[in-house]
Amino acid sequence: MAEPHRRTVRDLRRSNRSTVLTKLYFEGPLSRQELGPLTGLSSGSISNVAGELIADGIVEDAGSVESDGGRPRTLLRVAPGSGHLVGVDVGETRIRVELFDLALTELARADLPLPPDGHDVERVVRLIGEGLQQVLLGGAVRPVPVTGLLGIGVGVPGIVDSGSVVHGQTIGWDAVPLGSLLRESGQLPADIPLFIDNGAKTLGRAEMWFGAGRGARNAVVTLIGSGVGACVIADGVPYQGASSSAGEWGHTVLQVVGGRGCRCGSRGCLEAYVGAEAVLQRWRERGGSWTAADEEGALAELLADPAAGPLLDETAEYLGAGIADLVNLFNPERIVVGGWAGLLLGPRLLDRVRDAAASYALRHPFAGTSLVLGRLGPDAVTVGAATLPLARFLEAGGAVRSGTEAGGRGAEPGSSVPERRGGAAQGLPSARGDRLRPSGAGTPG
Repeated sequence: MAEPHRRTVRDLRRSNRSTVLTKLYFEGPLSRQELGPLTGLSSGSISNVAGELIADGIVEDAGSVESDGGRPRTLLRVAPGSGHLVGVDVGETRIRVELFDLALTELARADLPLPPDGHDVERVVRLIGEGLQQVLLGGAVRPVPVTGLLGIGVGVPGIVDSGSVVHGQTIGWDAVPLGSLLRESGQLPADIPLFIDNGAKTLGRAEMWFGAGRGARNAVVTLIGSGVGACVIADGVPYQGASSSAGEWGHTVLQVVGGRGCRCGSRGCLEAYVGAEAVLQRWRERGGSWTAADEEGALAELLADPAAGPLLDETAEYLGAGIADLVNLFNPERIVVGGWAGLLLGPRLLDRVRDAAASYALRHPFAGTSLVLGRLGPDAVTVGAATLPLARFLEAGGAVRSGTEAGGRGAEPGSSVPERRGGAAQGLPSARGDRLRPSGAGTPG
């Protein structure tokens, strides 16, 4: 029998650094005196760890607060400029690359359109590389040195196996070694950690950490775009399944006989009724038309057309049936509707979707489930992708080993939902275009 791993002094030091850094990130600014009870570490350990993190440039002073009968207490926070993160969203119609500081404030963005047959693997790899070059060299206020880049996270429309192999049935990818291809392309900075995961799961991570899912331990975060997916959170941890394919909600079957064809090759899938591409196709079949060149503009035109009312009512009914399946299967306390199409349709349809779900779901679990819209906007996938290297950074106590690939089942660090007290949250994104600055405050759930 193998001997259990014995923790070394180095392990203990890294664990203490990780504990303090994580508390400061999600609940800072905090004083050294506050960190003790919150972390369970002694005042001596807090002093040593804080001193190390300040010396490393990861933590900085953030002013002071008065104390009862003593000297003012110095507040500490994670220094937002001490590292940079890149999030990539390989969407259905475009690739978005965003550069963030440690507070997840957006510094630069590149949007690269994909043609209708746009998921040719070589093209996707090339466009990701082009986007990286744009945000690192030309898009930010000043070029970002590679030494300051903590990692790159990529969200993709498919199942991610073994950390970087993508099975994307709806885009024609079968066991595509995306991680290796990106490395071999020479367009990634050498030895920078690379993380790849399903886009719905990166969106789910973002909404659970920073958005509409905050405070929930059992939840489902849905992604409704051209396609449909979900991230299932069970007791604070994303549920992956046996081969990292859990959450393919869009391919649960609504109609067996005479079901509409789905991009996956099956029939009757939820995605074939409520995905943006399918909604527009159903509208075209009824004589509808639009002038916009992209799906987002076309869906906005559909929403503005009074003649589309019956089709939208049907879409709400279908989506409500799909939501009821989530309630009956997973008993979540909260379901978050996200994705660009979900956020576009949500304000118009959410009440009708809720009513439809109530008619299909079991009464008792549905009574304990809230249905809400996502808070992070269309950038949630890139924000979530950026949290993949951020999680590794926090877990390592600020010291990240280079050249790591991670993602998919069991490979991403810090996958549980952070538990927070009711205090301030440092530099966390709250909504599209309204990311909190490091000195700002929010109220975690």
